[in-house]
Amino acid sequence: MGIYVWGTGCGASELIEKGLSPEKITAFVESKPDSANFLGCPVLPPEEVPVSDCELMIVTTRHAEEIAQKCEKLGIPAQRCLFLKNCVSLSDRNAASRNTAYHLLGKELAETLLPRQHIIPTPGQLRDTRLSAQEQENDYVRLATLELLCRRLDQVPGAAAELGVYRGQFARCINRLLPDRTLYLFDSFQGFDKDAGAGEAMQAAHEKTSAEAVLAVMPYPEKIVLKPGFFPDSLDGLEEIFCFVSLDVDFEAATLAGLTYFWPRLSPGGHLMLHDWGNPGLPGPARALERYQKGLGQRLPAVPIPDLGGTLVLCKI
Repeated sequence: MGIYVWGTGCGASELIEKGLSPEKITAFVESKPDSANFLGCPVLPPEEVPVSDCELMIVTTRHAEEIAQKCEKLGIPAQRCLFLKNCVSLSDRNAASRNTAYHLLGKELAETLLPRQHIIPTPGQLRDTRLSAQEQENDYVRLATLELLCRRLDQVPGAAAELGVYRGQFARCINRLLPDRTLYLFDSFQGFDKDAGAGEAMQAAHEKTSAEAVLAVMPYPEKIVLKPGFFPDSLDGLEEIFCFVSLDVDFEAATLAGLTYFWPRLSPGGHLMLHDWGNPGLPGPARALERYQKGLGQRLPAVPIPDLGGTLVLCKI
């Protein structure tokens, strides 16, 4: 039985956390592997996947359309491809592989892994958009919201910031949409603090990044200020005001530290996007916000959006 997993990032770590043991995985697949193994399994480029041995390809990344085309070229039929993200458009990408997944993984685990949310398809054409279709495919609702917010910041003073950068894909969009603003990027660039609560797979996935790699994908790198290290020690005395902040650190303590620092420094008219606030698999951000609001003695103005992580947009009045 050959079970292959496409991707070694957050999606792969979620797959492991939900119950698929690495011992059942034959190999991981990456278009451009940056290491020879992940969680004790080999990492192969797509061209080296033995098609005859591949009974199930579990795709954990959000680039479903691109990978579906690659699998078709490799000769891996749709019946053997299970997409865990961006699988719903006009049809369910997993319709052909559902029975295979039930057989190989067991119905209980397969039902746990199969997405239930219906993702809004990216419109065929978007007027006056600064984000490419490929960038929007990553999480259309979140990125479209980001673009709308950034267009309303012309009269709002301050820099932009992201706490929890990972590989820099969301930061790249912030940088593109706010090309005239300094963008502070806070991340350890080596995974989570040992006491954060991350499992082995999640920690391993988040170690696959670096400050240099993040800087390399920025469209306006001259506007980037990298702040490596564990927050809030990485502040190193920074005093700044902000027009926009993204908090994406998954766990309660780090989220609380981010709210404590950034919210008082957010300019009126500015916005803070709290990622994973509505994610049942990561209850820490919502708990942190409740603790912060309790300390303030008031609830903050906010609007939830139905993106993949259940982001909450906090609005400074």
